[in-house]
Amino acid sequence: MRTNARYAALAAAGLLALSSLTACANDAASTASTGSGSGGGGKGEHVKIMVGGLDKVIYLPAMLTQRLGYFDAEGLDVQLLSEPAGVQAETALVSGQVQGAVGFYDHTLDLQTKGKQVESVVQFSRAPGEVEIVSAKAAGDITSPKDFKGKKLGITGLGSSTDFLTKYLAVKNGVSVSDFTPVAVGAGPTFISALQKGSIDGGMTTDPTVAQVLDKKAGRILLDMRTPQGSQEALGGPYPSSSLYMQTDWVNSHKATVQKLVNAFVKTLTWMSTHSASQIADKMPADYSQGDKALYAQAIKSTLPMFTKDGVMPVDGPETVEKVLKAFNPNIKNAKIDLSQTYTTEFAKKATG
Repeated sequence: MRTNARYAALAAAGLLALSSLTACANDAASTASTGSGSGGGGKGEHVKIMVGGLDKVIYLPAMLTQRLGYFDAEGLDVQLLSEPAGVQAETALVSGQVQGAVGFYDHTLDLQTKGKQVESVVQFSRAPGEVEIVSAKAAGDITSPKDFKGKKLGITGLGSSTDFLTKYLAVKNGVSVSDFTPVAVGAGPTFISALQKGSIDGGMTTDPTVAQVLDKKAGRILLDMRTPQGSQEALGGPYPSSSLYMQTDWVNSHKATVQKLVNAFVKTLTWMSTHSASQIADKMPADYSQGDKALYAQAIKSTLPMFTKDGVMPVDGPETVEKVLKAFNPNIKNAKIDLSQTYTTEFAKKATG
């Protein structure tokens, strides 16, 4: 779902009250599988999953799994909902509006410090898939994160993973988080418009927005974290990002359902590893390409290296995420995080076995 003016205003003000979120969830883009596949012999258990932007390439496995019929094949009735930022998906999960969230794994660490037990049950990626873009106007002023001081930098939402990563890149390069201004501009048209109007000097976003920015010559790439190599260079290791995460209590009381969900997603990840970007683009809803299928396929191709093939958490990935968050987040820096409680490989390993 595209970020509309109401979402942008809410995010910019940092007002993610549950009453507002409920209204957003009701309006959110929604799509459901039939649950009539061979795995369930009819209508399966209904599961709601909130995605931090269904049309973002980093979260592509969510919609692709439905389009390939893998939820149905597992006998599941899955409803996919969409919010413009991962932090809103997180809020929907912890408030009990949905059973799962497709968003960045780093939210599980942040939530643990707030007394919420949430875990990634299948890991889609091993790199952030994020790109730091500099506007065409500011290209001469920002040549590295060392130049973030005094700048306005776009993020999807306050408290989002783009917010986390932007702060880390600043601190790592000697810039205090108080030395620049994060601006919540969402993704897609709102991000591009902010870049062109000068509302932001740069910002962090993903494909297909990256491809559109470059196509419009509205900005250039400063840092590319769409590949494991890019993640290593920028963050010092693999950075597991997009995932399906759920409340631990729900996982433990619905293991059969969780296994079916993970089975479906792992099938999709395996399918993606053996098909081209164009073949993947052909399976997605037509409006995702916004009238330019070749550009959309290019966006998918640029982001494909970030995805895992088996849904298993990358070795040393959680440690990299913890290091990044501790660098700027005082709540996490001063807390003892039990990383073993933030993810499980139980379901993905059974799915690949």
